[in-house]
Amino acid sequence: MRSSGMRRKGVLGICSLLLAGAGLLAQALPSTAVTTPNAYVALGDSYAAGPGIPNVVHSACQRSDHNYPSLVADAVHFSSFRDATCSGARTIDMTQSQQTNPFTLVPPQFDALGPDASLVSVTIGGNDIGFASVVTTCVALALLNPFGAPCREHYTEGGTDVLAAAIAATAPKVAAVLQGIHQRSPQARVLLVGYIDVMPVNGPGCWPFTPIAVGDFSYLRGVEEQVNQMLAAQASANGATFVDTYSPTIGHDLCQDYGVRWVEGLVPTMPAAPVHPNVLGMQAAAAAVLSALH
Repeated sequence: MRSSGMRRKGVLGICSLLLAGAGLLAQALPSTAVTTPNAYVALGDSYAAGPGIPNVVHSACQRSDHNYPSLVADAVHFSSFRDATCSGARTIDMTQSQQTNPFTLVPPQFDALGPDASLVSVTIGGNDIGFASVVTTCVALALLNPFGAPCREHYTEGGTDVLAAAIAATAPKVAAVLQGIHQRSPQARVLLVGYIDVMPVNGPGCWPFTPIAVGDFSYLRGVEEQVNQMLAAQASANGATFVDTYSPTIGHDLCQDYGVRWVEGLVPTMPAAPVHPNVLGMQAAAAAVLSALH
């Protein structure tokens, strides 16, 4: 009996040691639990960043906490929200640092991506085409010929539409951005968000409130439509969803009255950068994004 009892105690002791060892081993091994991605990452240029709209949360990028990514993040529960949008951004700034002023370098926007992302939105391409310089050029030319179409004549001189060529050249850059997002955030749904309506879809424009020549409003409207069409095609070809913010904002262009206007003119009457969405425009863009998520 004594010998049998000692054997039982010995077996129990060995089992206890084995169980304890197994517990320590389990603690030492990395967890194999799968965490469902639930982060939202926002990328893009000033039409996503919201320059001039209170409140500024990143001065170098002129990023607002009332831009459309922030409004989307407020409406949908994410475990984390990372907003890398930055005014002036081009496609190259997704993978390279962006110099926003002589003293500030902003990290590549792709640094915000990761496997935890379940949603990525991006608005990009306008600065690759030279949106800001186009507006400046058209305004300068309008001072010489306000009732003609000097801007269209300038960009189509010689029979080649320089802006149409720039849009075509930007397409593969946008494709590379979308592919880069998929590589870094493979489980994320990717939304390529277009540009809201800037120019009136009908009529001669609003000279002199917006000093663009009467004949150039239709030309510039066509340029923006081409940009959005290019973005839609690249989204379709690269596993992304195109979010049309142009159609739902028609009638709220920079020629409309205060309160109806969702994009400001050269002299803003609501807090926003010139020729950029105000908070109403950002709310409209957010609504389009949220609709795309349903």
